[in-house]
Amino acid sequence: MVDVTIRGAGIFGLSIAWECLTKGASVRVIDPNGVGAGASGGLLGALAPHVPENWNEKKARQFDSLMAAEGFWQDVAEWARIETSYGRLGRVQPLKDEHAVELARGREASARELWQGKAVWRVCDAAELGGFVPKSLTGLFAYDTLSARLFPRQACKALAAAIVARGGLIDSEGAGEGKTVWATGVHDLERMSEQLGRPVGNAVKGQGALLEFDAGDAPQIFADAVHVVPHWNGTVAIGSTSEREFDQPFASDEKLDAVLEKAFDALPELRSAKVLERWAGLRPRAKSRAPMLGAHPLEDGAFIANGGFKIGFGMASDVARMMAELVLNQTDTIPAEFRPEASL
Repeated sequence: MVDVTIRGAGIFGLSIAWECLTKGASVRVIDPNGVGAGASGGLLGALAPHVPENWNEKKARQFDSLMAAEGFWQDVAEWARIETSYGRLGRVQPLKDEHAVELARGREASARELWQGKAVWRVCDAAELGGFVPKSLTGLFAYDTLSARLFPRQACKALAAAIVARGGLIDSEGAGEGKTVWATGVHDLERMSEQLGRPVGNAVKGQGALLEFDAGDAPQIFADAVHVVPHWNGTVAIGSTSEREFDQPFASDEKLDAVLEKAFDALPELRSAKVLERWAGLRPRAKSRAPMLGAHPLEDGAFIANGGFKIGFGMASDVARMMAELVLNQTDTIPAEFRPEASL
């Protein structure tokens, strides 16, 4: 018998399993498709914060999680003994006009207050940023030191290795034992919507590409609504789309071509880089647009961790902490907007 069964080996399931193990519980993760087989097996890995303004509980929780991420992934690396791919290297955003510059300068002040001096948001020029810099019509950029990068597949691989090294089990099948956490993404959102007779959440298709280009430890870039993320292994990931309607959920198409073209316009040196992979997959978006954490609406006595959507990797450490406290100690620190009731 184990204390906790986690159904789903994506970023939420693995992170919660890891946190439960660190608190002394015995854990089994069950996923018939293997580690990181769904949305968590993508390419991008942009751990980027919300802008430092109009502060709310969701933004505060994301900030706390991004600040805790470095320690979280260091612990994983020590047990896994393989690269996690985590790096808090910041983010660069070109400022297209004077209005954007004024807005960015205003956020410098709000970041000092809201980010508590632990990270910086500032306006700078290309000379301050190094060589991997996109075009900017004003010659200026918003740069923050809170954003981090994480290659999703490698991060899941490292988490799985750490879980096993610490005595946890990862299986493709098995009965639930002890307390159960459902972290099965799109599948569970669709199941709840069908059984409850109303939309609880939905799948959103995302597309991205991986290029052979070594940008070293350059910051990630957000330009013209496109993410460009240099990874530790001499690759650069580009993405991503957010498609509510689609015919082929796992096929890339002309929408990814358009994303790539925007990236090439911003960073012409990428145009000649070899495309190693094109990826498409479905990300779980809860109706509330926030993670769905707490008691499972359909499974009596069980728990749910779902709705990571675009911020699953960035929120992983805080989600893991809140869920482990709830499952193991019945200590509930989950904010109202993160509860399943917010999407029901």
